[in-house]
Amino acid sequence: METVDITVEHGETFRKGAARRLRAAGKVPAIVYGPKRPTQAIAISALEYSRKLAHLEGTHLVRLLGAGEADADLHDRVVLIREAQEHPVTGVLLHADFYEVDLTARIEVDVPLHFVGRAAGVVAGGILQPVMRALSVECLPTEIPEFLEVDVTPLGIHDAFHVRDLRLPEGAKTTMDGGQTVVTVVAPTMEEAPVAAAAEGPAVEGTPAEAAPKKAEGEA
Repeated sequence: METVDITVEHGETFRKGAARRLRAAGKVPAIVYGPKRPTQAIAISALEYSRKLAHLEGTHLVRLLGAGEADADLHDRVVLIREAQEHPVTGVLLHADFYEVDLTARIEVDVPLHFVGRAAGVVAGGILQPVMRALSVECLPTEIPEFLEVDVTPLGIHDAFHVRDLRLPEGAKTTMDGGQTVVTVVAPTMEEAPVAAAAEGPAVEGTPAEAAPKKAEGEA
């Protein structure tokens, strides 16, 4: 897996005022943490994050580059993006969490699924229905797949791919139940038949039809 480099520097203990000052300077407050070190406040360039990381899909390794001598303890640490908080309207990055990894220890990550091909059942009028969009995979950090490709071409109507049918890279495994459905092809929805107008059908027993004509005066 390719590693993306990003420059970082030590940040202030985050209060609202400190975060506002960072953002005004084109930077974003963040933290880096892991099982072997205490949590540290850092700052990253908003522009660099947008250019290098914002568009990436799935899980990627990120190598931290210290901005100066004072940030030497941050230099060359390898992390994963655990969370990126964005503004709900503008999409601007507000805060990021980075998790430091041990490159020799296996970790569990979610890998996106890419569905390729045109299912035979779709050609026959069915509808492709993905049930899962990502698969939980356990592997070494350097072996994290960018995505897993699922060829749906053979699937007919009512056919399905399950977790056990997926091909994982060598050395990777999943902890998910092999019987879980990944994607299926469902039959098209049947439209309801139009209801005939009541006036055109026979009179229903127990309901009055047209009123009988009145008998002429003096008729039996």
